[in-house]
Amino acid sequence: MQTLKVILTRLINVDNYSSVAMDAISSIWEAAMPDNFAFGPNPTSDKPSPNKLLQTSWTSIGGDPDELKHIKFSGIGVLPSAFHVTELAAATIGVASLAVAELSAVASGALPTVGIDRRLASYWFLTSLRPQDWSLPPQWDPIAGDYQAADGWIRLHTNAPHHRDVVLSVLGTPIDKSSVEQAVEKWNAADLEAAIVERGGCAASMRTQQAWAEHPQGLAVNAEPLIHLAWTTAATPAHWTPMAERPLQGIRVLDLTRILAGPVATRFLAAFGADVLRIDPFGWEEPGTVPEVVLGKRCARLDLKTAEGRDRLSHLIAGADVIVHGYRPGALADLGFDPAQRRAINPNLIDVCLDAYGWTGPWKGRRGFDSLIQMSTGIADTGMRLMGRDRPTPLPGQSIDHGTGYLMAAAVVRGLTERLRTGRVLEARASLARTAQLLVSAGHQSADTTAFLPEQQEDLSDAIERTGWGPARRLRPPAAIDGVTMGWDLPAPKLGSSPPVWLNTKSTSSTELTS
Repeated sequence: MQTLKVILTRLINVDNYSSVAMDAISSIWEAAMPDNFAFGPNPTSDKPSPNKLLQTSWTSIGGDPDELKHIKFSGIGVLPSAFHVTELAAATIGVASLAVAELSAVASGALPTVGIDRRLASYWFLTSLRPQDWSLPPQWDPIAGDYQAADGWIRLHTNAPHHRDVVLSVLGTPIDKSSVEQAVEKWNAADLEAAIVERGGCAASMRTQQAWAEHPQGLAVNAEPLIHLAWTTAATPAHWTPMAERPLQGIRVLDLTRILAGPVATRFLAAFGADVLRIDPFGWEEPGTVPEVVLGKRCARLDLKTAEGRDRLSHLIAGADVIVHGYRPGALADLGFDPAQRRAINPNLIDVCLDAYGWTGPWKGRRGFDSLIQMSTGIADTGMRLMGRDRPTPLPGQSIDHGTGYLMAAAVVRGLTERLRTGRVLEARASLARTAQLLVSAGHQSADTTAFLPEQQEDLSDAIERTGWGPARRLRPPAAIDGVTMGWDLPAPKLGSSPPVWLNTKSTSSTELTS
């Protein structure tokens, strides 16, 4: 076995190779290795394989470690990065898919095998949508980005108009990037970060990993569990039974999330049949990411500042099986929907929520996004240094968002399984900062790893998706579960294109009839 490993490693690391040779190498390697082995980024190094991230992720949501042997990984290569992004993608999509397999087994009686394509999983961490004869909206506001301050770097997050207004107010500039650059140069990064955050804006100065590890918030987050789990007892037994081939059919998911982790979670749930209803305020439009993450969902609008809007939300909560929300801590409570009130409305509700900087420590409740987390936690600084760049170097794509989203989805599905098995109802909390720590804990990725082959036509699904913006194709799903259909019943719609009501199909464990 060791000789085979050395031979294959040398073949993999040559500069010139064909896709046929790569496929042959992959097949030989996978046939020779144990079923639950996952090909790491460099088989000759002592860097971690996906197994460490996989086991941590699965046990964090109460999964049985013995069930991990049902996951099989394929694909050779990695996304270029200072960190093990490909392994994070494979692990988190793997545990979410294993949770679906476990739920399917409630109906079939046998836990099916889960196959994860590491290459497709990595590409789904970037973007899955390929527009046909149209272009995605810009992902970033013109002012958003990294700026050189007097003593270091700072990132300004201005995608939301009110966040941009705060930044411009603090700096005293018009909406002009050159003017912002000149103004930022006069500030110390930490002082500017504090001034923007104090006024309700979003910014993060670039810290090193060591500085974050010693920071009070870093200490707090790193002491938290990856996923906070709490259990209550259901008011009534759940009579809903999953179908083996479409395990989430009949489950209603209320989606109160935006950019990007929460929508990734609910997109995954929709892939297995869940009725996902996303709620946004009137007037809200999301830069760039909406066509990517509303696949399979219905999207409605409510004004939660009105009694009518709050009453409608109460009815939706009563009729849901699951709520996934990413409002800043306290925001739902201010509207009259704190955890106890949500539980009173629907005692059987599986409740999974997200925040940016963790649930304890001086920054709990602080506004944040993936790109800011990477600056705060030292990821962008480490990327800059290890990859020889002269400016902050983040992960490929918004990998912390995606990883957190799949962990949230896994928690939801495991919650459904436990509700069926034991009558217990799950409340779970995740944070971007804690997922960042999960990734960092795997160490740095070697610079001599083999990159994935470029995207091929066969990586795309044959079907044309009629999105609300125009025709598109998607990458093929990164997961395959024996006997289970992974696919989306609805194309990506525009926000506000559906009414805020549930469909007729429902789980009998929820408490309200369709309005």
